[in-house]
Amino acid sequence: MKLYFRYLFCLFLMMSLQRVYAQGTSSLFQVKTLIVFFDGLRPDYITEAQMPNLFAFKQLSALGKQHHSVFPTVTRVNSASYATGAYPGSHGLLGNSIYIPEVAPGKAIGTTYEDLIKIPAATSGPLLTAKSLGEVLAEAGQKMMVFSSGTTGQAFLQNHTVNGAVVNPGLILPETFKAQVLNDIGALPEAGHEGMGRHKWITDALLKYGLVKNGPLVSAIWFSDPDGAAHEHGIGSEQAVKAIRYVDGQFGRIIEALRTKGPDERYNIIISTDHGFVTHVARQGLADFLIKEGFKKDKESDDVVVAEGAIYVKNHDEKTINGIVAALHKQEWAGAVFTRGLKKGDPNGKVKGTLSFDLIHYDHPKRSGDILVAPNWNDAKNDKGYAGTDFAGGVAGHGGASPYEINIALLASGPDFKHAAITELPTSNADIVPTVLAIYNLPKPAGMDGRAVTELLQNPQKVNSTSQKRLVKTEAAYPWGTYKLSAEMSVLGDYQYFNYAKTERMPAR
Repeated sequence: MKLYFRYLFCLFLMMSLQRVYAQGTSSLFQVKTLIVFFDGLRPDYITEAQMPNLFAFKQLSALGKQHHSVFPTVTRVNSASYATGAYPGSHGLLGNSIYIPEVAPGKAIGTTYEDLIKIPAATSGPLLTAKSLGEVLAEAGQKMMVFSSGTTGQAFLQNHTVNGAVVNPGLILPETFKAQVLNDIGALPEAGHEGMGRHKWITDALLKYGLVKNGPLVSAIWFSDPDGAAHEHGIGSEQAVKAIRYVDGQFGRIIEALRTKGPDERYNIIISTDHGFVTHVARQGLADFLIKEGFKKDKESDDVVVAEGAIYVKNHDEKTINGIVAALHKQEWAGAVFTRGLKKGDPNGKVKGTLSFDLIHYDHPKRSGDILVAPNWNDAKNDKGYAGTDFAGGVAGHGGASPYEINIALLASGPDFKHAAITELPTSNADIVPTVLAIYNLPKPAGMDGRAVTELLQNPQKVNSTSQKRLVKTEAAYPWGTYKLSAEMSVLGDYQYFNYAKTERMPAR
């Protein structure tokens, strides 16, 4: 009965949001937009028992049923991709750990705020090499505010030019705004993944500064759970379920606040996540493996630099690159291996048995390495019945090329979206900003990779209504056997979406 009334409440809210659509036009900025991210949200988490508020919202929302995380499926890649409507090959933020030799010549750096702000000065160039939503809004005389309970880097990348504000327990920008936030919202919440107070704190800040009449045109809130709890305790653990329920409760507060607003305060709501989640089976670290195999001298050497799954070989030495690829092909824990293509658009990498960076939108002209390797994966279930396991360290996580990490949810509702519509066409996090720009009739910057998901909008433009699956294959033969690699792509006109990559090793007969 309780869930029934919650369902009716969400129905009333969405009808209220949509009933006045004809009275105005979003192109005049009369409707605002709220973007909500739940970090590490697998689609199968959204149940009546675990997430009653989001579950009720989903029943009445426009849905993207073939929604994609951007690969590599890590947080900072996806925060940058959604913020710019572009892929790593365009925006240049290639992982949670990245190699910028101008900043640190012989090692990878992290992606905290403190790390990221070193890049422009060191490179004499921009942090992100693609234009962001915040920058487009600034040109239109509009603001964006970001509220995040996650890392400082994830928060900053969503609005790195700080057009408006960034509010995070570890980072409040502009600095002149910090005293006001602490006075209005209260002391900073406790740090660490176990404390839930940070989620309430950023929700309080969103309600105070974002969802108000004089607030920004676009607000974004990013909850860092269930990611943090699942990393530490596993998918389906008591701690992860508790975190899921808590952030759903904060989302319920947001919905309640929107429900009480008058007809002159209308909002679109777009919901996604940065990636899915898999159970991990520990493996040897990549840098340790390369040292053991004789390709890298030691952990501090710059002959080969490792940044997560990216490998940078000094002077792009072909012999070393080929040797590393051959060594990876033999390891059961190594999954898909990618290298640069011989030419743009080539799906095959230049090293035999690899696929190209271009295929997965990773081919940045200055920042990509020589090799990218993802962990191998399988469909094995954990002790709580959640499918998806890969060969990476830790209890559980993400970053790989499995469908469990790439396939995610997209939900949207509001005056500019169709009621309870569904699209089976492929979408990705890089499509969120182009969709927002289409809503406000703002120009899409040159080089923005994503598309507007117009098939879910009230005033849809003509869109290619069919997509196709494309399977790209490669293999390499060795004395021990054959390494086979395939990648499934969804193709919609000029847009390609990476569904997953799968490896197979066939022993020699």
